[in-house]
Amino acid sequence: MDTGQSTQPLRVALLGCGVVGSAVARLLTEHADDMAARVGAPLQIVGIAVRRFGRDRSDTGVAASLFTVDAEELVTRADVVVEAIGGIEPARSLILRAMQHGASVVTANKALLAEDGPTLYAAAADYGVDLYYEAAVAGAIPLLRPLRESLAGDEVRAVLGIVNGTTNYVLDKMDTTGAGFADAIEQAQALGYAEADPTADVEGFDAAAKAAILAALAFHTRVAGSDVYREGIVEVSAADVAAAQEMDSVVKLLAICERDERGVSVRVHPAMIPRTHPLAGVREAFNAVFVEADAAGQLMFYGRGAGGDPTASAVLGDLVAVARHRVGGGLGPGESSYADLPVLGMGEVMTRYHISLDVEDRSGVLAKVAAAFAANDVSIETVRQQPVSRDDGSSGGANLIIVTHSARDAALSATVEQLHTLDVVRGVNSVMRVEGA
Repeated sequence: MDTGQSTQPLRVALLGCGVVGSAVARLLTEHADDMAARVGAPLQIVGIAVRRFGRDRSDTGVAASLFTVDAEELVTRADVVVEAIGGIEPARSLILRAMQHGASVVTANKALLAEDGPTLYAAAADYGVDLYYEAAVAGAIPLLRPLRESLAGDEVRAVLGIVNGTTNYVLDKMDTTGAGFADAIEQAQALGYAEADPTADVEGFDAAAKAAILAALAFHTRVAGSDVYREGIVEVSAADVAAAQEMDSVVKLLAICERDERGVSVRVHPAMIPRTHPLAGVREAFNAVFVEADAAGQLMFYGRGAGGDPTASAVLGDLVAVARHRVGGGLGPGESSYADLPVLGMGEVMTRYHISLDVEDRSGVLAKVAAAFAANDVSIETVRQQPVSRDDGSSGGANLIIVTHSARDAALSATVEQLHTLDVVRGVNSVMRVEGA
């Protein structure tokens, strides 16, 4: 009976056998028959590169004889290489070596793509192979392929979303339980949502790398990780969360990619968004991304953004696509950077600020504060003043809460600097951008 399958198996090499790599190996083994039917040929794991021998990896379902520490040799005898090592080196060298020997590559390496994606794209084109990386952003959520393929005939204007599960979990717990930043991080680590060293997540590096990839795909422009303005959540306090609650808002770490007539802007930072906004309801370690295009309008992608099985799902989806190309001929879409738009600095971005000031409680204060905003051509939308009492019941000044209209971020930042110098301002308690309102 003719099954339509090639009898010649496609050789798959796996680099790395950590959380994602081991899940890929296990699922590829468990679903071997289904994969073969979808591809049109069997997928044969010819080796898994690991750093060292000795660890029990029986849960992968792969024969122990297939594990090797010689990754450089392994990539030369594969049709498709799945890179799940992470980091810059040796991942970059191994990917380039694999392509040089004719192998297509599937990777989840957001850091490498953000730092040196053009080198990888050029190598894939030079050697006539595929480079797929759906798993690099938002785990199991099918997001990159719609940007690269489904919306290829449209013009994307903005991509806005939550692309880091660790920070979303932390901010969610601070909002819903009143936990402090440190306690919320401990909870995330206990549940496996945060690494022992969560710096890459809480300082925004992970989200910034993903934002660079999203912007490059959405706007057909090369965007490097260094082009992304980045602020993490380490400075977000319980007072910031409470201030958001008073505005019926919530604090989220957002990746924001926008295009206008001047060029593109890419930024990652905490922001207050109204509870009526769909992203406000994204809880725990989930991810969600809005895409706004001229013809398609608003689209929302939601799901699990991390974890072994969810990420492996995206890897295997890419593996099937690449393998089909090997069987049937042809290649998937490569890099599209024809637009070559300028990348704007953060100072040129239009945004809004929520500012909380500790001020003297006397006449003339509001006039001096308003003059600082006017001097920088920043318009005030709302002002709210709350008296502050000392423990002995005497007056302790006032808390002045200001929300601005949209203005250039450079002007808003200059306003905050000027507020620090006013004799009527005891201190600037908090400053946070406002989005989605």
